[in-house]
Amino acid sequence: MTTVDQNDAQKTIKKADPCVIVIFGAAGDLTKRLLMPALYNLVDRNLLPEQFAIVGVARAEMSTEDFRSKMTPEIHEFATVPVDDGIWQNFEKRLYYQAGNFQDAETYSKLQKLLDQVDSECKTQGNFLFYLATADDYFSDIINQLGSAGLTREENGHWRRVIIEKPFGHDLESARTLNTNISKVLKESQIYRIDHYLGKETVQNILIFRFGNGMFEPIWNHNYIDHVQITVAETVGVESRGNFYEGTGAVRDMVQNHMFQLLALTAMEPPVSFDADAMRDEKSKVLKAIQPWTPEEVLTHAVRGQYGEGEMKGEKVPGYRAESKVAPDSAVETYAALKLTIDNWRWARVPFYLRTGKHLPEKVTEIAIQFKQVPSLLFRETSINTLASNLLVIRVQPHETISLHFGAKIPGPAMKMGEVEMQFHYADYFGSTPSTGYETLLYDCMIGDATLFQRSDNVELGWSVVTPILDVWKNMPVRDFPNYAAGTWGPKAADELLARDGRQWRTNLLE
Repeated sequence: MTTVDQNDAQKTIKKADPCVIVIFGAAGDLTKRLLMPALYNLVDRNLLPEQFAIVGVARAEMSTEDFRSKMTPEIHEFATVPVDDGIWQNFEKRLYYQAGNFQDAETYSKLQKLLDQVDSECKTQGNFLFYLATADDYFSDIINQLGSAGLTREENGHWRRVIIEKPFGHDLESARTLNTNISKVLKESQIYRIDHYLGKETVQNILIFRFGNGMFEPIWNHNYIDHVQITVAETVGVESRGNFYEGTGAVRDMVQNHMFQLLALTAMEPPVSFDADAMRDEKSKVLKAIQPWTPEEVLTHAVRGQYGEGEMKGEKVPGYRAESKVAPDSAVETYAALKLTIDNWRWARVPFYLRTGKHLPEKVTEIAIQFKQVPSLLFRETSINTLASNLLVIRVQPHETISLHFGAKIPGPAMKMGEVEMQFHYADYFGSTPSTGYETLLYDCMIGDATLFQRSDNVELGWSVVTPILDVWKNMPVRDFPNYAAGTWGPKAADELLARDGRQWRTNLLE
């Protein structure tokens, strides 16, 4: 087995541009758990230049020294690698802080002065990256205030970019409104709508796997593939996020963004290049080709569920309606399953089944490609009764793998077939590189590569698919919630969704 040296691979990668990274919401969980560890990893891997700095902006009153003191224990707690004291001491000196209300113009006047100071001290060449790690209610306000303060203006060769976290809107109308509002301040080339799933190596590898290997692309179509299953399963419940989840639900939280990105990468046509717009053009074509549903079809093609009390890892857990900050009669779905069809030449009559949910038996994200069965005439007079379909599984988490299932003869005089599996584990070939999933995305934004970020039309197309579902569900009160026990694979109706087509969901995904 040949392994690849990660250090040698990184020698060919250029360092990011000098810049100041401004994090709005710097006192929140996203910053301490993911963004700071990701930025530390970039420094540790020598992918950031000496000329960089980080400015935290939040409502909490504290000084720069307080902010540095706060970050030190947190980086030791949440870093994905052992923290080198020498690297951290140099990193810590580049941390600054500005307290203020996100909707107050005075905050941005102070921020402008601080950025002038930091830019001068750290030689960041006037390049500013603004990261909106805040509630989505603030997105438009922050961008408008940045524009009014002149902080988004690009001149004299410097750049200004904005990373916007999800959710990007709550439905098609709100997404369009948000796109319209921010486009009045920013050019599309300055906007980076982030989806952290695209920072995962296995997700990015779908492109190499499909288009860089001559043996797979010729059979990646309706002539050979029976159906595709995309699963994003979580073992956790809503935990302390009841207030957030009550206004969101599984479709808004997972399907419209993460799962549609996996769908698009799986189904897209080969782009003419890895240029950002070429890639995003092909993803848009996939979303445009998803057959729209009538309200009647929503009832037969979509399933919603909500977990009740059950058992996880031998312990009793409460139902969703008993969770903190959740309405006792909540109609919010914690599970969703969809049957989608893509109306183009490649995928005609191939169903794509998507499912996601909380408090499911396994934490796993995977794409399963089920191939069609071969004719069985040849084996009619043997002891082989059924021929198992070939299966290709791309697992995104928890263990990044690609596996191929196929039939082979069992040793002996009789003609018997057994199912075998070939597996490729990323860690075995490329070593383990602990990461948060944000490193690649932050780095790409700093070098101006928008390939892994969503364009405005991508976002709106995703919402256009799920909004009819949400509208029907909103107008039809649920009568059977909770309809699956925590620790099970979802409601019975989800099994029936596939059973009507003579198919079934994969179970025991991690075995």
